[in-house]
Amino acid sequence: MTEQEQFALLESVSENTTIFDAYEKAFAVLEDDRARTVCASVSGGADSDLIVDMVTKIRPDAKFVWFNTSMEYEATERHLGYLENRYGIKIERVRANYPVPLAVKKFGYPFLAKMVSEYISRLQRHNFDWSDRPYEELLTDFPNCKSSLKWWCNEKGENSRFGIDRWKYLKEFMIENPPTFPISAGCCKGAKKDTAHDFQKSQKANLIVTGERKSEGGARAGTSSCFTGAYDNGSAVFRPIFWLKDSDKEEYERIFDIRHSECYWGYGLRRTGCVGCPFGRNWEHEIEVAKQYEPRLYRACTSVFAPSYEYTRAYWKFRKHKEAEAKGYEQLSLFD
Repeated sequence: MTEQEQFALLESVSENTTIFDAYEKAFAVLEDDRARTVCASVSGGADSDLIVDMVTKIRPDAKFVWFNTSMEYEATERHLGYLENRYGIKIERVRANYPVPLAVKKFGYPFLAKMVSEYISRLQRHNFDWSDRPYEELLTDFPNCKSSLKWWCNEKGENSRFGIDRWKYLKEFMIENPPTFPISAGCCKGAKKDTAHDFQKSQKANLIVTGERKSEGGARAGTSSCFTGAYDNGSAVFRPIFWLKDSDKEEYERIFDIRHSECYWGYGLRRTGCVGCPFGRNWEHEIEVAKQYEPRLYRACTSVFAPSYEYTRAYWKFRKHKEAEAKGYEQLSLFD
C-alpha cells in the first residue's frame, strides 16, 4: 500500500480513535520486514470478518485459513465463498487433526467451562472419590493432583477463578452426582489448537493474526496486549481488533460495509464456531437454531455431546433448587 493510500484509509476512520489506533498498529506490525509470512485465521464469525477486511488492505499476500472441526454451520462455509469473491483471496480449508466427534471420544466431554473441565479431568485420572474432606486429608490419598484438589477445596479463597465455588453449588452437585463419563477440555486442543499449530508450522508462518477482542471476556480478558511472542521464533501473534468494543465494531462495519454470515442475519445467532459446544453460554439456543435451519448439525450435536448436555441440565436444575431453598422456598414455582 502506498503512503497516499495509507493516508486515505486512516482519514476514513479518523473520527473513531480506537479504529484509527488499531489501523496504525496494524500498519506497523503487518508491514514490518520481520513479518515474512503472515497467516490469518478465519472463523467465518463477525470478528473474523473484520480481520479479513483489514489484513487484505495491508497484506494481500497473507495466507488465510479456516479450520473445519466438523461441527460447523453450512452457512459459515457459504460465507467463506463470499469472502473469497469479495476480497479476491483464497481461504484454505483445513480439516481438524481430531474432528470434534473423535476428539470427544479420545479426550472426554466438555462441561461448563474449559478450566472446570480441566480440573475435573485431572481428578478423574486419579480416580478421585468426590468427597467433601479437608484439603490436607485429600492430599494424603491423592498426592499427585495437588492443583486440582486446591480447586475442589477452594484453597485460593471464595469466588476465586481457581476455585469450584465460582460455580455455585457445583461441588454439592458433584458429590451427590459424580460424573459417570470422562470430562475434559482436550476437545478444543485436538480439534483446533493442535491443528492450527501444525498448519502454521507447515507454512513456516512467523506472524499469526487472529480476531480476538478483549471485551468478549473469558480467557481473552486475561490478555493485556494485542501483540505477543516474537518473530524470530515463529510465535508472534497479532490481534488487530483487540481493543475494539462492540460500538467500535459496529462503526467499523458501517464504514467498510461489512456483511456477515447468514448465521447472524438469517439464523439470529450472536456467535459462530463449534455448533452446540457445551462450553458456550447459549448452547441450548444454538441447537434449537440448528434444529430449525440445519437439522444435520442438530442430530450431530445431540449425539456427540449427549452426556454433557444431560449432566449440565441436571446441574442447573440442582442449582435452581438449592437457590430456591436458600431463599426459604420449599419448591420452585411453576414458572421456574
